[in-house]
This record gives sequence, C-alpha cells and structure tokens, in this order.
Amino acid sequence: MGRRRSAVAAAVALLVAAPLAVSGAAAQDLRLPVLVPLTGFVALEGTSQRNGALLAAGQIRDVTLKPEVLDTAATPEAAVTAWERAMGGTLPSAAVGPILGTQMLALLPLAQERGVPLLTISGTARLGELGNPWFFRFFPSDATVKVAHARYVVEKLGAKRPAVIYQSTAYGQSGREQLARTFTDLKAPPVLEESIAPTVNDLSPAILRAKNANADVIVLHLHAASTVLAVRQARQLLPDVPIVAGSAMHQPATAALLEPAELKGVCAETAASPISATSGPMKAFLDAYRAAYKSEPDAFAAAQFDAVGMLGKVIADLRKAGQPVTPKAVRDRLASESYVGVVTTYKSDGKGNMAHEAEIVCYDGTSRVPRLAQRYTMQLRQGQPR
Repeated sequence: MGRRRSAVAAAVALLVAAPLAVSGAAAQDLRLPVLVPLTGFVALEGTSQRNGALLAAGQIRDVTLKPEVLDTAATPEAAVTAWERAMGGTLPSAAVGPILGTQMLALLPLAQERGVPLLTISGTARLGELGNPWFFRFFPSDATVKVAHARYVVEKLGAKRPAVIYQSTAYGQSGREQLARTFTDLKAPPVLEESIAPTVNDLSPAILRAKNANADVIVLHLHAASTVLAVRQARQLLPDVPIVAGSAMHQPATAALLEPAELKGVCAETAASPISATSGPMKAFLDAYRAAYKSEPDAFAAAQFDAVGMLGKVIADLRKAGQPVTPKAVRDRLASESYVGVVTTYKSDGKGNMAHEAEIVCYDGTSRVPRLAQRYTMQLRQGQPR
C-alpha cells in the first residue's frame, strides 16, 4: 500500500505541478481532440469531462498536448459531425470520446476505421463487448459499478424489494440490465422497473408506483437532471425510504441543486468523490481543479484527468525509447501498460476497460459533501468483485 501511495504521489506531482519548458522534438504540439457533450441533457457530465482533460493536458511535463474541444451535444449525429471535424488535417495520436453511450457506439466504428484510440469515461457496458481494439474506458463500466450498486443495496442496507428507475438512454438501459441481473442473483429481484426519458420533468408517477409496489429502497440510474427530480420528489412522497442513486448523484453540481436535508438517506455509486478528499493525491487534484475552474470536481473530471495523464506518459515513454508517436503505438501501450492515477490504478482487461473499482458514497443530511461508505474492487481475471 505504501508503494502505491508513493507511485500516486509521483504521478500527481507530474500532473499538478507547474509544467516545465521543453525544447526540440519534445516541445512539438500534439493534437488532442476532446469530443464531449457541452449542451443537452448530459452537459454537466460533459463539462466535467472536458475540464478534467484540459487540466491534465495543461499540466503534463515533457509532452505538449494541444486540446481541441468540440461539442457533441446529445445526439449520435452531432458526435459524428464533431468526429469528422476532428479528423481533418493531421491525424491525432488519440482522442477523448464523449461520456454519452449512444455517441460512443456511433464513434467506435469510425475510430477503428481511422485507427485512432478513443479515451472515454462512458459507463455503457456494451462498449467493452464490441471487441474494438481502439476503445479505452477510464471509468468503471456498468458491469463493475452496478454490481457494487446492487450489492450495497442488498448486503449493507438489507433491502429486499428494490424499485429501479432508469433513463431510457443506452446508458440507462445498460445499467438497468446489470442491476436486474445482480439483484436477481442476490435473491432480491426488483418489484418495479421504470424507464424515464431525459425530457420527462415530473417523476412523481414513477415514485408513486414504487410506493404502491411496497418498495423498501429506490434505486436510480439516471442522468443528473432526472436524478435531481427523482430525489426531490421521492423525499416528498417517500421520505423514509432510502435512495441509492447512480454516479450522477455524487456530482457536486447535482448535489448543489438539492438541500442538504433532501439528501439525507441518499447514497450514490461512483468511481471516486474528489470533493470528499482531505489529503493525498486526490486532495492535490481537488485543489488544482478548484484553482483552475473555481468549481468542484467530480469523478468524471478525475477519471478523464487520469486518462489524459496516462496518454501523456505513454507518449513521453515512446519518445524516450526513440519510437515514433503513432496512433497504433499509443494504442499498443495503452492496451498493455498500467498507470497509477489519482482515482485508481488503470490496466486494460483486454477489452479496453481500464478501471476496476467502485465506491458507494452517502450523504448525512447536513452537508452536500458525501462520505465513503463502501469500496468494491473487480478482479481482472476472475471478473468477480471482492
């Protein structure tokens, strides 16, 4: 454990310290398209993703990355348009792909066609099952976080009658599938599964159906805006029923839209909670983010920060070895090497899934800063959480 802390501290020192001046080949700018949704129903998540990528790109030593931010909005078509713009001119050695699963599904075939690695934090489980060698996910997939999500509900809360309310998007459907499977395995099948479109602005009918089904816990797998509505209305209609939400709930920007009292009894799955950090590398990242953006970071920002950090290290290592920095060379190193980031240690499972830990954080009703309640780790080989 001591060695890992030292390695993390060294990695953060490289990324959050002031960048050093470099010269010659090392100073050559490398394009880094950052394709993220900055408008639409996932704008909060996309903004965090962009900020994490830019923070890392601006603080990496020995490699000069030149980010080019393109808004993918909220549709696959907009993502494809952004991709085509990004692929004009010199081919980049890698690109940041959007957090939205439907957009990543549209971009992955294009990335394979052009031979460009896509670094993303999209949780949609299906992305890792497509066999695309250019895909690298730096946020735990639904196959990891939803197992942790369901296990916490059953094993720690003792709930037996979960009501699952999920988004109608690819992200929501992926999470619902993993939750249903795990709850069934844990002998606690959902008493309700309710699909919610991102445009729905009243979730009280779904909450009332959960009440009529005698649910003993509300399980949310929604984007940020829908999560706020669900928590607020659940607290009005089912004030004593615990809520365990998806990763959108851990975002400071989401919690800021709710009163601390509304958050009492609310938990969330996530990869990390930077705002909860009090020391160490994550606190260094938290301070750097606050200084750069005058706002609070979330796990999406931290994971994308780590993704670009690993990219910078890969490029630096290639140069030190006297090898050309090509997309294929970058891909091969991303697929084979490990990287100690501020969130976790990243290592591909052979499918491009780089992150294998999940956390459950909970609010106490007096603050918008959650505390760590439980951590789960997915074994790379066995594929089972411990």
